[in-house]
Amino acid sequence: MWSNVVVVAEQVAVLFILIAVGFISGKTVLITESGAKHLTNVVLYLATPCIMVKSFQKVKFSPELLLNLAVCALCAFAIQILSVIICRLIFRSKDESRRIVMRFAAVFSNCGFMSLPLQQAILGDTGVFYGTVFVASFNIIVWSYGLLDMSGDKVGFDIKKIILNPGVLGASAALLLFLLKIQLPEVLLSPIEYIAGLNTPLPMLVIGFYLTRFKFKDSVCDLGIYAVSAVRLLLIPCAALFVMKLCSVDTDIIVSCTIAASAPVAATTTMFAAKFNRDADLSVGLVSVTTILSIITMPVIIALAQTIG
Repeated sequence: MWSNVVVVAEQVAVLFILIAVGFISGKTVLITESGAKHLTNVVLYLATPCIMVKSFQKVKFSPELLLNLAVCALCAFAIQILSVIICRLIFRSKDESRRIVMRFAAVFSNCGFMSLPLQQAILGDTGVFYGTVFVASFNIIVWSYGLLDMSGDKVGFDIKKIILNPGVLGASAALLLFLLKIQLPEVLLSPIEYIAGLNTPLPMLVIGFYLTRFKFKDSVCDLGIYAVSAVRLLLIPCAALFVMKLCSVDTDIIVSCTIAASAPVAATTTMFAAKFNRDADLSVGLVSVTTILSIITMPVIIALAQTIG
């Protein structure tokens, strides 16, 4: 297991070096607030859909792979639902704004920005193939349950946002090409692969930029942040790993889903908190602290998944 920890730690370290570059770029104003938003849009609307299409193009269609895809979808949705149940049971703060942000943060992982690069590095295109399914499930749950929970009512709920977001659209396009056994010509596939290559460095730079907002003094004494960190980084991924192993799920699916489940708090938490006037400062602290702690927790959890998967 410890050899696996070292291998995964090296991959995580690469990502955190990129995050450090983003942090320095933010401090030196090489990346600005406006620039970070534009980079985020490039990742969401171009790089993420392209890496989904690329990964599906790199695997050959087979009935067994199609079955594994269905199993992965089931696992992804089950993990999200399990996370919702766990967090509703644990987080019961009397402060509604604080409770909602903590619950949202613990449920939703950074399964796109942090997980897809790791899935690519550890499992190759097969990992991204399964990771794409998790991202699609994340988008469906976050734009339905997440939106309703954070808003407190149905204001802003729109079925179009569930269907017409880049994560679901990219996964749908990739899946359609896969099911129809359509192999894109090299003249189209090459630019898609080039754009997909941005999916690793750009998200890390953006995360690094937002870490410049981290208020260490305010967060270090907040026990709620540590509670969310323990649930998000340890309890949920370990519970997901245990259940998948108990159900004899394919090893690659277990590892890929565990990577997604062990990722730190999604940056979406801050965006939603700001939009619906929840505790935005708390959300920034949660994203920052879990991102920093994940450099320790992710290698251990992922190595455990590789060992027992």
